[in-house]
Amino acid sequence: MVAIAEPTTQTPPMSVETETSTRNGANFVLNLDHLITEDDEPVDNIFSEKQQRLLTEPLYSSWAGPSENQPYLVAANVGVFYSIHRPAIVPDVFVALEVQVDENWWTKAGRSYLMWEHGKPPEFVLEIVSNTKGKETHQKMLDYARIGVRYYAVFDPGQHVQTKMFKLYELAHGQYVEMTRYWFEPLQLGVTLWTGSYENREATWLRWCDKSGQLIATGKEQAERAEQESQRAERLLAQLRALGIEPNNE
Repeated sequence: MVAIAEPTTQTPPMSVETETSTRNGANFVLNLDHLITEDDEPVDNIFSEKQQRLLTEPLYSSWAGPSENQPYLVAANVGVFYSIHRPAIVPDVFVALEVQVDENWWTKAGRSYLMWEHGKPPEFVLEIVSNTKGKETHQKMLDYARIGVRYYAVFDPGQHVQTKMFKLYELAHGQYVEMTRYWFEPLQLGVTLWTGSYENREATWLRWCDKSGQLIATGKEQAERAEQESQRAERLLAQLRALGIEPNNE
């Protein structure tokens, strides 16, 4: 398996997925053909799939980002490659700042999160536990620490591998230290456990929130709130007109 070819100015064969890199001033072609970006295996259970969407969709529906015009990427079940010689680590959810989706996301380089392309790991990674086989509190924790993920979270609704439903860690001197405050300053986001109905299913879910603890709304919640505001305004208008008052629309 050849990962780095000799310096070349020739166009690589169209049948080989490649990416150009620079080392010591010379251009090299990275052969990405061996990277396994999808294995066609489904998520392990319905709850995990819904929980992943509850953490990805609201950020694109209702969150402006950590600061104005700062790009970010939120994804579920997408491989994070930290080396062309190693298989990807696949978190249930990750958040990465200053990252945008590749314009050509059907290439090998665009299908996954390549750390050598973006220059850093994601800021936040979440693993959702559904059994005792995932090694979320052992090997995965070591892997994420090794590649430099700053915040690592383990959500274990059934308490299969830890005594608490949710634990959050921050990287300090190469090791994870458990956090007592669920707030991520670089992201300007927090997380909270929320018991309620999502997609007609009552459960305890993990959700994003702002610094005051206000939930980051889903797209459906945003639409419902807008409809409620519209109805409230219509009722107020009707009451004013019943009193003989015509509001000034200027």
